[in-house]
Amino acid sequence: MSEKRKSPPPKTTEKVSKPQASKPVRSSDASKPASVRPVTGQGAVAVAQRLDAPRQLSSFEAAMKLFHARRLAEARELFQTAAAGPESDVAQRARLHIAMCDRRLEQAAPNLSSAEDYYNYGIALLNARKVPEARSHLERALEMSPGMDHIHYALGLAQALAGDLPKAYDNLKRAIELEPRNRILARQDADFAPLATHPPFDALLYPEKKGW
Repeated sequence: MSEKRKSPPPKTTEKVSKPQASKPVRSSDASKPASVRPVTGQGAVAVAQRLDAPRQLSSFEAAMKLFHARRLAEARELFQTAAAGPESDVAQRARLHIAMCDRRLEQAAPNLSSAEDYYNYGIALLNARKVPEARSHLERALEMSPGMDHIHYALGLAQALAGDLPKAYDNLKRAIELEPRNRILARQDADFAPLATHPPFDALLYPEKKGW
């Protein structure tokens, strides 16, 4: 009888091992934890290293920085990592932010087809001070319709706000070359005001004052 009682444990271990045996359908992922497969980029690194609560919190904090920088797709990956961690409070907050990322990503995809579409949407983003997104859309507008002075002007402004002063100068200069009235517009633009007295913008906006 004692031998019959010993026989059930091997059966239960076989049952436990079967789910593990069914996973190697993806042969390239057989040696990876299951949670790594759906995540790429920074999220993949974070998940691969996620072993404890401190790493979960680190992933959440990194995701929050990306979230506030409006890098929503990257933030979502790290929130997914944090949502799978052991701390329930952090996991819950991560899941809430995943939902917010999803909503914003859906809203951030308007149907743009022409240079003017990208320009107008870029201006709307610029007015909302979403500078990286505005710059991206304005760059796309310029690619589709090069030589348009108003696109050069707006892109130069976005680059100035982003701190990319060399490119901002080049685009503002080109906008003025294409349409000299853009010089007056830039003089009156509050966003260009901090640069108006600094070279080379001073000479560009006020060429009559070469003694500056």
